[in-house]
Amino acid sequence: MEENTKRMLAGKPYCPATAELDAFAHFAHRLCRDYTLTTDEDTVERTAIIEKLFPNHGASTYIQGPMFVDYGRFTTLGDNFYANANLTILDTCPVTIGDNVMCGPNVSIITAMHPLRYQQRNPRQLPDGRFADYEYGKPVTIGSNCWLAANVTICPGVTIGDGCVIGAGAVVTQDMPANSLVLGVPAKAVRQITADDNLDSFPY
Repeated sequence: MEENTKRMLAGKPYCPATAELDAFAHFAHRLCRDYTLTTDEDTVERTAIIEKLFPNHGASTYIQGPMFVDYGRFTTLGDNFYANANLTILDTCPVTIGDNVMCGPNVSIITAMHPLRYQQRNPRQLPDGRFADYEYGKPVTIGSNCWLAANVTICPGVTIGDGCVIGAGAVVTQDMPANSLVLGVPAKAVRQITADDNLDSFPY
């Protein structure tokens, strides 16, 4: 692994326009395109793509598609991962997801960051003549047994505890304690989820 890639994964400023990162990204983006062209019935093709895109995944991974993933190889999915349409994962830093996590449509999990000052953020010319910027990232961790509802955005550096429910449209900018109901923009843990939240007459 190149030193620049190691810097990226460590959350240090790095240049995304290197041969290694270009190859990783192009590989992942082609796989995302190929996945988008499949349907639920194409189980063999979908399984093969998931194996390549997410080499660190558990049992029973289901992604509805379409999806967009920066690299995939830097994301770890636990057992029984489910994602509805339009999943986005920008894994410039590691993304770690526990078991039994559900994602509604249009969920975005983001680790990528840009400098606040434009003097550091704007693209600059590289020795080979190309233009590129310098970026950095912060890892994201999502515990087991979480549900991320529709249009949730998980921002860089966030850790979500086990058993959380992130309500629709929430933008999570800070860590959330386990078993929390999380709502709003910016998202806040409004209360704990308890046995009082059991549904009446549940079939099992």
